[in-house]
Amino acid sequence: MAKLLVKLQRYFRRKPVRFFTLLALYLAAGSLVFLHSGFAGEPTVPGSQRGASEGPGLPYLGVMQLSRGFKAAATMPAGGRRHGPWFKSTSKEPAERGKAGEHGGTRSWALRGRSGREKEEDREEEAQRYIGCYVDSTRRRTLRGVSFFDYKKMTVFRCQDNCAERGYLYAGLEFGAECYCGHKVQASNVSESECNMECKGERSRTCGGANRLSIYRLELAQESARRYGSAIFRGCFRRPDNVSIALPVSQRMLNMSVDQCVDFCTEKEYPLAALAGTACRCGFPTTLFTLHEREDEQLCAQKCAGEEFESCGTAEYLLVYQTQVQDNRCMDRRFLPTRAKQLVALASFPGAGNTWARHLIELATGFYTGSYYFDGSLYNKGFKGERDHWRSGRTICIKTHESGQKEIESFDSAILLIRNPYKALMAEFNRKYGGHIGFAAHTHWKGKEWPEFVANYAPWWATHTLDWLRYGRRVLVVHFEDLKRDLFAQLQRMVRLLGTATSEDRLLCVEGQKDGNFKRSGLRKLEYDPYTPEMRKMISGYIKTVDAALKLRNLSGVPDDYCPR
Repeated sequence: MAKLLVKLQRYFRRKPVRFFTLLALYLAAGSLVFLHSGFAGEPTVPGSQRGASEGPGLPYLGVMQLSRGFKAAATMPAGGRRHGPWFKSTSKEPAERGKAGEHGGTRSWALRGRSGREKEEDREEEAQRYIGCYVDSTRRRTLRGVSFFDYKKMTVFRCQDNCAERGYLYAGLEFGAECYCGHKVQASNVSESECNMECKGERSRTCGGANRLSIYRLELAQESARRYGSAIFRGCFRRPDNVSIALPVSQRMLNMSVDQCVDFCTEKEYPLAALAGTACRCGFPTTLFTLHEREDEQLCAQKCAGEEFESCGTAEYLLVYQTQVQDNRCMDRRFLPTRAKQLVALASFPGAGNTWARHLIELATGFYTGSYYFDGSLYNKGFKGERDHWRSGRTICIKTHESGQKEIESFDSAILLIRNPYKALMAEFNRKYGGHIGFAAHTHWKGKEWPEFVANYAPWWATHTLDWLRYGRRVLVVHFEDLKRDLFAQLQRMVRLLGTATSEDRLLCVEGQKDGNFKRSGLRKLEYDPYTPEMRKMISGYIKTVDAALKLRNLSGVPDDYCPR
């Protein structure tokens, strides 16, 4: 090494021009790199990065790998450069500077100024619509329409927009992340200082406080948006014996129409509007009026006095609509008051409706459900048990997709939710590539992802059920299709296994709130069958295996629609 350095010294002594030329080139290159990094802003990662759950390996490691992504974000140095979709800068300025580049700088500043003015105008309009800070209670809500939560991205505009879209007159924000809608404010006004919590998605704004609502009047809500078009038709029913108790509020309307009755019951804050000829009755689903025994609609086919093309029922047969008013008898939820002695699994193959079942169980019991994993999007939408460790004992049951002997034997009992594999595979594929309520893109269905997914996941659908039947203790089998068809009876079975007491009125309340925030829209469906004959032959074999295993345990086999006949 020493000899090499001596040779280099002698070489550059004899030819100093080459030495200075090399030095100048080195400095120039360094300057160009420095200038490029200054103008380029955030570096871009070529190509689209797949989520952690899409990597090769075991069939279901999505959520576990997702949690590693959160850990990486937490341990990122404050001054470090951030890459990819997991680590997004909180400041918009570098991105704007990068987009502007060397062109259109003046235009960029002008647009930024205009957007700033628009934001100021929006805030002025919101200030005009703001009516004050109000008391709220879990037992008696101030705004009794629909509600939704987002513990990460809630903003004033988002809450207002969601309530206005559903035709409500008021939008209220609470606890920084909860949004409530309603047609009437039913509580007293309090000091503004009690609404002191920042919005989770907009730190500069206030979103109520603990049991305090920041309420806005929605001036843009159109009268037509609140009419029965947004109500849900429930059917024709025989008049209950104690009608004045079952449907306690009524009004005679000589010029009766569906509009008038639905609007009247909405104004009175009742979830049911029952049309009985010229009488409009309002109430809740109860054991006196369960809405379980529908009659032929022809029995209710008496024309409305004030609406030529609509039916308004008769004195004996009521035509029932569900209004936009939320039935709050089943909306309160909390952690278990004492640590659970038994761990109950809510086990299912991915895509079999586990999140929906959790929603139903939380409404039916009033207690949070937990999870073997951690899904931030579910936590942000109100599943507060998601963050608890699955062995904490504070939740009524624990979601799991695991199917190994060791994992199954960790639980004392289980509700095993089974769904038609053709539907479950498509639902999980949509979740994997489009999120909880999104859809996979056309390129995913037509590309190599779908055949690979079916080849890996279809066998797992069968082994998941077989393993739980073999290793599980006290396993209650619930078919997703039965839960949809007869929710009341199936939910009763599930609640009994969970060992908690609940009233029939609460279960009837759940029927009216059954969809929740994670129902994937049925409007967007594939226009073709994604399953090839080879796929169907393989899946059909797995269905027969599961059917035989269920019958071997003296259980009813799979529903008939699993295998089209």
